[in-house]
Amino acid sequence: MRVVVQRVSRARVRVGGETVGEIGSGLLLLVGVGRGDDERDAAWMAEKVSGLRIFENEPGKMNLSVVEVGGGILSVSQFTLYGDCRKGRRPSFVDAAPPDAARELYETFNDLLRAKGLKVETGVFGAMMEVELVNDGPVTLIVDSRA
Repeated sequence: MRVVVQRVSRARVRVGGETVGEIGSGLLLLVGVGRGDDERDAAWMAEKVSGLRIFENEPGKMNLSVVEVGGGILSVSQFTLYGDCRKGRRPSFVDAAPPDAARELYETFNDLLRAKGLKVETGVFGAMMEVELVNDGPVTLIVDSRA
């Protein structure tokens, strides 16, 4: 499982011109599920993302998690995180999980984040989406459960 984590002051996702998910301060997560990922990857990722100390404390050090600051999560599925661009000019997506398996793990991941008390908004799995964000910092990390 791969997740691009972006600390944001606000973010939203739209489908067909309609806002389907929106947060203020928190994390925008672009979530990719790989072939062979399972519930252990989703659990590991939920624990890692919710505990990342990337929000500033009083002295201005990145020392607080999204849980500690009461931030929101906007989780957007993105199979293209498994695009392999090493050969040719067209990415290969053979390492991405099949849609049904990916949807199940994506939903499991979001449920695990909610179980930690986080407010989780989402996009629409498999839809063409427009994602808008204001990256705060900017702070952007790539987290991979297999790396």
